[in-house]
Amino acid sequence: MNKFLGYIFSPVFYFLFFLTLVIFQPVQWICYRFFGYKAHKVSVDILNFFLTYCDLALGSSVTFVNDQELPVNRPIIFIANHQSMYDIPALIWFLRKYHAKFISKIELTKGIPSISFNLKYGGGANIDRKDSKQAISEIIKLGRRMKENNWSTVIFPEGTRSKDGKLKTFQIGGIATLLKAVPNALIVPVAIENSWKIVQYGNYPLSFGERLRWTVLCPVEPDAKKPEDIVLEAENAIRVQLNQVIVP
Repeated sequence: MNKFLGYIFSPVFYFLFFLTLVIFQPVQWICYRFFGYKAHKVSVDILNFFLTYCDLALGSSVTFVNDQELPVNRPIIFIANHQSMYDIPALIWFLRKYHAKFISKIELTKGIPSISFNLKYGGGANIDRKDSKQAISEIIKLGRRMKENNWSTVIFPEGTRSKDGKLKTFQIGGIATLLKAVPNALIVPVAIENSWKIVQYGNYPLSFGERLRWTVLCPVEPDAKKPEDIVLEAENAIRVQLNQVIVP
């Protein structure tokens, strides 16, 4: 039934989603060019509020749980599993007070209304996956901006989206590089559930009536821990939340 209803409601969702992107392209440009970072960030936050709740057009529920008392005066590295592009708007909206930035493919900085503009001017890191030196340099620059401004970064250490919701082994590279630049960053795991189901049939039809959930888990203090131990601790916390614990 969710596939059948997806044929009906997917066009409505896509219309609302892309209309939002088109409307906010000039809004972002005006905010950034004439009023600076703060105004631009507000426009991006509002954009992602609307993008998040476009999911309602698919009959999906949106639940974001954050029972953690996280600091706003300290950089944070949010470590999340990645299931679809629809993971991202809710992270930007619900984590807005932490100024969450993203590490993105440089190709995404062109051709996508609103999204490309934000990636280019929003303060994140845009990396060329074919150029490791450029990628490391951009991540280090992001770490410095985090340190200077008490910003946060959301990173997806699986390296690619999970098409079936099963958690992939986390890679430590990007997180280790960030921690070198901002060693006092608090590590916060975020578990994402059921986002993959939206695109389980592909881009059309999108699945109708899925229960989307984001859960912010207990922070991990980096202290003197090795990056691989930090990443493993975050991965295991997410596995527990997703009921995907690996049995030895």
